[in-house]
Amino acid sequence: MSTTAPVRVVVIGGGANSEHEVGLASAASVAAALDPTRYEVARLTIERDGGWRSADLPCSFPEAAAVLAAADVVFPAVHGPGGEDGSLAALAALAGVPVVGSPVGAGALAMDKWATKLVAQASGVAVAPGTLLTRADAAPVDAEVLRSAVGPMPWIVKPVAGGSSYGVSRVDAPGQLDAALAEAFAHDDRVLVERLVTGREVDVAVLERVTGELVVGPPLEVLNDAAGFFDADTKYDGSARFVLPAPLEPAVAERIDTVARTLFARLGCAGLARVDCFVTPEGEVVLNEVNTMPGLTARSQLPKMFAAVGIDYPELLSGLVETARRPSTRSGTRVGAAR
Repeated sequence: MSTTAPVRVVVIGGGANSEHEVGLASAASVAAALDPTRYEVARLTIERDGGWRSADLPCSFPEAAAVLAAADVVFPAVHGPGGEDGSLAALAALAGVPVVGSPVGAGALAMDKWATKLVAQASGVAVAPGTLLTRADAAPVDAEVLRSAVGPMPWIVKPVAGGSSYGVSRVDAPGQLDAALAEAFAHDDRVLVERLVTGREVDVAVLERVTGELVVGPPLEVLNDAAGFFDADTKYDGSARFVLPAPLEPAVAERIDTVARTLFARLGCAGLARVDCFVTPEGEVVLNEVNTMPGLTARSQLPKMFAAVGIDYPELLSGLVETARRPSTRSGTRVGAAR
């Protein structure tokens, strides 16, 4: 019988943002699926109001920080601002504890959709035409001025930092713009207005192995509604439809693979990421966004992608923990490997 002490993993869920429920679900699923013979799991939760809970009991931030500091690995299953944006990676780094997923800089860059677009463009990756608005820019907004920067409608209006399609609206006519901006500004102080990309939505997942090798899972196609919009309700009400693997021309599949690896490396990601793209009727691959901590229930897209190539959910999670435990992952500056 092995006398090796189990690895202490602190799984953090929830989040003080609109993705709180998604973060609760991911954390609960991760905690339940980690092999109890190998891992001793402790739970921390960030409440909607920013408070903390240890297991099921309210606790102070110093008490939560003490739980985190006693861990061998931190698994931050928190999506959106205050978690996925590098906040929890920074907290773990200051405590000297390895963290599953991307370091501070990569989390912050990828959460900022405007910054991600700039990195993508500099890397030769196509993005949708768009422009950035701040609250100071947004009152009032002249649709004709926007048209000169973005191009013809329809447009997509979305918060710069956010996920799960919260605060995202489609604008087909100037009369819809004010409401769409108000919805996006309810979630962030900066907003992107982008031209709607006509095409298929195809996502791929990137997994970093303990060896540093990157594995790109099979492409998954999201079958959007008739309006061509994959909104928050569709994502979580059970009506979402996927095709896995997505049927793609070999050249398109290769390009998506290249885009995923390039953005993973250029943003400085580690551990895992989901790279969401559009494929136009002409076969052009256009980046939508990069998620450094995508949904992680067993039913989420990323675990489904890797299950399709024989990496089951418990193996996926243990691989993420072991990759985080590598000595090199203790540096907050490590960049994911690229092919």
